Amino acid sequence: MAETTDLPLWTPSAERVARSELTRFINTVNEQHGTRLRNYRDLHAWSVAHPAAFWTEIWKLGDVIGERGAIPLIDGNLMPGALFFPEARLNYAENLLRPRDPEATVLVFRGEDKVERRLSFGELAALVSRLQQALRAAGVGVGDRVAATMPNMPETIAIMLATASLGAIFSSCSPDFGERGIFDRFGQIEPKVYFACDGYWYSGKRVPIGDKLGAVVPHLSSVTQTVIVPYLGEAAEVAARLPNGVDLDGCLAPFAPAPLAFERLGFNHPLFILFSSGTTGVPKCIVHGAGGTLLQHIKEHRLHCDLSPGDRLFYFTTCGWMMWNWLVSGLASDLTLCLFDGSPFAPTPEVLFDYAEKEGFALFGTSAKYIDSLRKEGVRPCETHDLGKLKALTSTGSPLAPESFSYVYEAIKPDLHLASISGGTDIVSCFVLGDPTAPVYKGEIQAAGLGMAVDVWSDDGQPVRGERGELVCTHAFPCMPVMFWNDPDGAKYRAAYFDRFPNVWCHGDFAEWTAHGGLIIHGRSDATLNPQGVRIGTAEIYAQAEQVPEIVESIAIGQDWDNDVRVVLFVRLKEGAILDADLEKRIRTQIRTGASPRHVPAKIVQVHDIPRTRSGKITELAVRDVVHGRPVKNTEALANPEALELYRDRPELAS
Repeated sequence: MAETTDLPLWTPSAERVARSELTRFINTVNEQHGTRLRNYRDLHAWSVAHPAAFWTEIWKLGDVIGERGAIPLIDGNLMPGALFFPEARLNYAENLLRPRDPEATVLVFRGEDKVERRLSFGELAALVSRLQQALRAAGVGVGDRVAATMPNMPETIAIMLATASLGAIFSSCSPDFGERGIFDRFGQIEPKVYFACDGYWYSGKRVPIGDKLGAVVPHLSSVTQTVIVPYLGEAAEVAARLPNGVDLDGCLAPFAPAPLAFERLGFNHPLFILFSSGTTGVPKCIVHGAGGTLLQHIKEHRLHCDLSPGDRLFYFTTCGWMMWNWLVSGLASDLTLCLFDGSPFAPTPEVLFDYAEKEGFALFGTSAKYIDSLRKEGVRPCETHDLGKLKALTSTGSPLAPESFSYVYEAIKPDLHLASISGGTDIVSCFVLGDPTAPVYKGEIQAAGLGMAVDVWSDDGQPVRGERGELVCTHAFPCMPVMFWNDPDGAKYRAAYFDRFPNVWCHGDFAEWTAHGGLIIHGRSDATLNPQGVRIGTAEIYAQAEQVPEIVESIAIGQDWDNDVRVVLFVRLKEGAILDADLEKRIRTQIRTGASPRHVPAKIVQVHDIPRTRSGKITELAVRDVVHGRPVKNTEALANPEALELYRDRPELAS
C-alpha cells in the first residue's frame, strides 16, 4: 500500500455526517431495499453489486423529469454494450430548468473585475426561450450540432440549454483557442449554428478575437448562421465581417419569451461532444449522452459533494474543459452557479476568495496547479476572508500534492471537506473522488465513485494491492461515452478504452490503493517513466521537486539513452534563481529522501516555460517528442506552443 500518514488532516463531525445527503441516501436505500448499509464503503459495495437498483435510486434522488421505463439495465455485463434505462425518455435541459421561484438568483458571473452580473431563474428561462426559437428558426433540430467559442458566462449556459431543449448536440471551446484548434474540433462535427464572443478579458487586458473568427468561420462550411455574443462591446462590428453573421441582439430581436418546449428523447441521446486534448493528433470527438451525464452529475453533486438545493457551486473552469459541463449540471439540483472568466490572479491573487466570501460559496472547485500557486504566493485566506459557508473544496486536473493538502487546512480553512477528484473528459465526470462522511488523509483521494467498479490492475490483468498499476473500471456505468463522432464501427472507441483488457475500461492512469482504502494517482500511465524497467509516475517526482523553494513548477520525461530510459527533470525557477550545483544537489536530495533513489533524475535542466494544454495540464508527451526529435502532431492543443522550442536540441541532453 502507498505510504501515507495514519493521522487524518480532517474528520467530519458526527453531526455533519448525520445530516449529510449521503447518510440520508443510505437510510433511503436501507428502507427501500431491506439492506443494512452502515457507511460509504457499504454503500459503494452495494452500488457496484446492484447497478440497476443503485442507478434507479439516483434517478429518484434527482427527481428526474421524464419517463424512466420499467427496465433499468440490459446487458450490464457488457462494456461497451450495456444499456441503462433503455425505455427512458427525458430531456437534459428540462431537468436543469425545473420550475423555481422566478426571482431566485440562479447564475452569478464575474469577468475578473470588469464585469459583474446576476440572472434570476425567470431571466434565464426567458433567454433560453428566445434562443430556442432562434435556433429552431435557423433549422436546428434533433441531432444537429451547435458549437460555441465562448467564455464561462451566462449566455453560454443559455445557448447550451436551448440547444439541448431541441434535442440538438452542444460542443464548446474557450476563446483562447487558436484558429487551428477551433477548426480541428468543430470542423469534424459540422455544426449548423456557431456562437462566439467578440473577445474576452485576461489579466486586465482586452483580447478581441474578431480577426481569429474571420479566419475560422469561412472554413466551417456547415455553418448557416454565426452569432456573436457581446463581451467587449464589439459584437455588431465583428458579426458584420463574417459570412451569415449576426450579433446576439439581432439574432433574438424577432422572438419574445414564450413557454419552453422540450424534446424528450432516449437515455443515450447525444447531448455533448467533448474533445480529447489533441496533443498526439487531431482531437477525438467524444459523444456523451443526456441520461448518463445527468445521473452521474446528480450523484456527484449531491452525494460526493454534499450539496443541497440553494447552495452556491463554483468551479474555476473554461468552456474547453469538462468541468464546465459538470458545473452547469448543478442547476438540476437547484444549485446557484457562480461563474468566473479570466485569470484567477487578476487583479490580485485573492480575487476568487473575494468572490467566495461575497457570494457564500458552498463548494469551491479548482485545479491542483491553482492551489500550488496560492501556496507558493503565500496567500492565506483564513486570515483575510470569511469563508463560513464554504464546506467543500475540490481539486482536479492533476494529482494534488501532499503539501497542498496541508496548505489547504493551514491557510484556507481547517474545517473543510477537501476532495481531490480524478476522472476526465472521457466520462465527463469522476472515477475517484470525495466522501464527505470520512476522514481526509494527506495525499489521498478518498474513494472510488459510487456505482463505479474501480480497481488497480497489474500489466497482466490482475488486481494488485501494495503496488502501482493501471486504473480500471470492471463493470459498466451510465456515463460511458455513447460513441466517438465519425467512428461508425466503434473501432476507435474500443481501442481507446477496451483493447488493453477486454470488457474492462482501462483509463490510462497510473494508480495505487492506500491502506485507508483511498487512492493515489501517480499520473498518466502513457507518461509513466520506466528507468531500468521500474515504473515511476511523474506526479511522484513533482510532489518532491516542487517542495524546493526555488522551483515554481517542473516537468519530467523519460529520455531514451544507452539502451535504457533515463529520467530528465526540467525546472522553471523563481525569478533570479539559477540552477547551480548546490540547487541541483538539493533537488536530488529532496527527491531521493521524499520518494526513492529510483525517482532521482539523471539530468536536471532549467527552462523558462513549461508547455501546457488549454485546460492547464502540462504536456509530458509533447516535451518527450521534442527531446527525441519527433514532430508534435497538434501544437494547436497547447496554450503556449512556443515553449516547446525551449526543449529542442538541448546540449545538456546530448551526453
